Amino acid sequence: MNGAPLTLPEELLLLALEPDRGGFLTNARYLRYGVAGAVLADLEEAGRLTVGGGDRITVLNPLPLGDPVLDGALAALPGPDKRGRGITAERWVRRTGRPVQELCVRRLEQRGALRRTTRRALGLFPYERFPAGAVDLTGPARDRFAGALDAGFPDRRGRLLAALASATDLDRRLLTGRGHRPVRREMKRFAGEFWTARAVQRAVRQDKEAGANAASP
Repeated sequence: MNGAPLTLPEELLLLALEPDRGGFLTNARYLRYGVAGAVLADLEEAGRLTVGGGDRITVLNPLPLGDPVLDGALAALPGPDKRGRGITAERWVRRTGRPVQELCVRRLEQRGALRRTTRRALGLFPYERFPAGAVDLTGPARDRFAGALDAGFPDRRGRLLAALASATDLDRRLLTGRGHRPVRREMKRFAGEFWTARAVQRAVRQDKEAGANAASP
């Protein structure tokens, strides 16, 4: 199990985790959207779904792939509505981000890549942290990302990961400083190219706009 290749959602989650403290480098809700978007990208790559007008998802093949995260997400995708239309990608990442990320966390726990700990804020309110486990998968994930960055993201998977990192604001924590502004702009361009990343981008943008409106007098 530990030797199986990482899926795209696993890789994104590992990039977003602080190995020592187990917290997230970006907004937790944004990351959930990103993990859900990464699942859609892997399912599309496996030929299990496609996307049509309005970024509406159509399941092409419901047969499982043998991965608990991808298969759980595939089973959760609804069929067409009364008009024969599938669910929009943005709505799906919003609605299923939390359970899909939970599946991903469990999978990484099983692989020994992280541990789940529960703490209490002010001694009262429980919250979870996910420090690195005995099997180091975070280091290799970050090395692969760094290698793709140095090579200019030559392959589709690397560009997808970069697009999702940009859509979730993770790029700002992974690539800090003015010197990385050009590559962050390139990653933002990638986010506009992939429908999965666009869905995440729109969900994040809506959250930001809702927060700004709530803060306005």
